[in-house]
Amino acid sequence: MSVESQPRSVSQTEQYEKCAWRWYLQRVERVRPRPAAWSFHGTAFHSAAEAWERSSRTLGADEVTELFHDQYTGMVDEALAEEPDTDRWLAAGRYTGGEDIERRYVLGMEQTAAYVEWSKANKPALWTEPNEGVPALELSFMVELGGIKVRGFIDQALTEGDGRVRVRDLKTGTMKSKFQLQTYAVAMRQQWGVEVERADWYLARDGRLSRPVKVAEVSEDEIGQRFADMDAGVKRGHFPANPGFDCNFCDVSHGCIFFSPRT
Repeated sequence: MSVESQPRSVSQTEQYEKCAWRWYLQRVERVRPRPAAWSFHGTAFHSAAEAWERSSRTLGADEVTELFHDQYTGMVDEALAEEPDTDRWLAAGRYTGGEDIERRYVLGMEQTAAYVEWSKANKPALWTEPNEGVPALELSFMVELGGIKVRGFIDQALTEGDGRVRVRDLKTGTMKSKFQLQTYAVAMRQQWGVEVERADWYLARDGRLSRPVKVAEVSEDEIGQRFADMDAGVKRGHFPANPGFDCNFCDVSHGCIFFSPRT
């Protein structure tokens, strides 16, 4: 399927809005991205948290952290086989690529154990997906917004006790997207016929929930327009660059003619 005809997603849309040229390099030119430990950290944390919840919270904390360990180290080892020079890895702040690999392993193990304890103490009430009768974890959806097919996965959906559902995204980093939560709310209504008025993030860095986000304040038309605008830009081959500070954290900057490394 060509990039012009494939379904869109929140990540695609936000990436295009931030720098359409990066979107082009990654998805059309297929520039191989530089590895980043933060990506493996997030993926492994999500997988471990999902396994904990799917076990009906019966796994031991050591078993859940072992799941993080296995996935994180496996992904890092695979990436090192392709790019053994850790100086070429992306890393945030004052850390080198190698230091960030080690730092995020320790951090991820701690955050995974903390999530297990938080979940045991707070007992979030997972919504049950009606078609499969399973807990609402990593819910896959495909809906139409702004005349565009949009797909994605919702980390968690929870019952509010009044027939409504709350959506939750698990975050290991600092970047949070209200647009993501708003899209999830519309997807829940379209695909499952349930109303979502509030959403939140579980902030692994702090071991707590964010304040609730009122996702119903933005209309479906407004959300759909962002997907439609992005899709239209891709189809007409409009990929403007937006060089700036964020280029230093771009995983395809090595293939970008607009990139000037910071000194």
